Amino acid sequence: MKKFLIGIAMYVVFIILYFVQADFFSWFTIAGISPNIFLIFILFLGLFTDNLFSIIMALLTGITLDLIVGRATCISPIIFSIVAIIAGYFDKNFSKDNKITIMIMVVGMTIVCEIVNYFLNAAILESLIELKSFIRILLIETLYNAILTIIFYGAIIKLGYKLERQFKQKNILTRYF
Repeated sequence: MKKFLIGIAMYVVFIILYFVQADFFSWFTIAGISPNIFLIFILFLGLFTDNLFSIIMALLTGITLDLIVGRATCISPIIFSIVAIIAGYFDKNFSKDNKITIMIMVVGMTIVCEIVNYFLNAAILESLIELKSFIRILLIETLYNAILTIIFYGAIIKLGYKLERQFKQKNILTRYF
């Protein structure tokens, strides 16, 4: 029941992040490019919760995002699910206590996800591939995501460890005779 309520709370956080992305970051763009805070959010969930929860949240947020934006390609749920799975791998193999490590994870995931997103959209929508503009967008968005990660690192870690205590605690009941 507690995990279900946390799931609802994280979905509400996603809705708030959508409005922040759509309203606030539409005013504060770098060369017309805004960050992908949904990617940071899903990476955060994948690092601090269990795999099943983060994948379910990735699917829900991706489907919601596609419905709100009006895309019928379902690329967002696939990409967000991949981010959640890779974040689970990162959780097992890397430390979350280092700001540089988290920043490298965000930079790497931004690059991978934007490349996959761009080429899947180009293939599905049969559009031309404009490599020069794509690289410009990729570099600016990666830089923007890295800066936001540095700025909000303290809040991410603090909230993350609270979530981790709920999802990854080991409740072992022992009996003493």
